[in-house]
Amino acid sequence: MAALNIAFDAPDNSRSARPSHSRPIDLVHLAAQTAGDKNLEADVLQLFAKQARTSLQELASADPKGVKAAAHRLRGAASAVGAFTVAKLAGELEENAGDAATTAALAAAVLEAENFILKLSR
Repeated sequence: MAALNIAFDAPDNSRSARPSHSRPIDLVHLAAQTAGDKNLEADVLQLFAKQARTSLQELASADPKGVKAAAHRLRGAASAVGAFTVAKLAGELEENAGDAATTAALAAAVLEAENFILKLSR
């Protein structure tokens, strides 16, 4: 349990207004969303990682309408947990469903967020 508390402690905010906003997951935003419940944060992040992976699989095999729907769902889930880069790219893909560069960037951002979540879970 001590490792969980260390992993989810809010970062030092003395250097800039939103230092955690530059991470794959904004832990300050997540803490606000979960009222600081560390166990809930861990559960929410695990659910997000699974949903993000499923969304990427849907994006790879969907028609343009399906891409927009999957991107929309991913954008909402990412915004809720503080994965703002994923949310931004999913929003861009929702607007331009056929853009291969945005799809690749989104996949890379999801992978980065998943790796960040895995590191927090250790």
